[in-house]
Amino acid sequence: MNQAPPRVIETASWSRRILALLVDWFASTLAVLPFATVYGASADPAASFYVLGVFVVESAVLTALLGGSFGKIATRLRVVHASGDPRPPGLLPALARQILVAVVVPPLVFRPDGRGLHDIAAGTATVTLSTFRSITAR
Repeated sequence: MNQAPPRVIETASWSRRILALLVDWFASTLAVLPFATVYGASADPAASFYVLGVFVVESAVLTALLGGSFGKIATRLRVVHASGDPRPPGLLPALARQILVAVVVPPLVFRPDGRGLHDIAAGTATVTLSTFRSITAR
């Protein structure tokens, strides 16, 4: 019995992913900013860690619920299962993925198909909205 070869999903460009990351980081910074000042006098030295925490939680929850973080949705990207299943990943894979992104090294090490170690570990792929729509149409 011949088995069909696995689908190859065209992943999004790194420039779009970086733009989405910058949008997410900016939004996370704006969310933390009102709480990072002590009585309006000086910034909290741990504010950057708060931004990182907000970034991880925001992007993991929105990825699990909507298929992408705020930045990914704004830049028309989606996170799907690498197998081609268009449903968003579950909360635990999304959280693991975002923790690995926060470590920084996994997104910088990637396979020829464009998936970083964070995507490989979570079994996901970042695709454009048009690719996402073509997957859901199958």
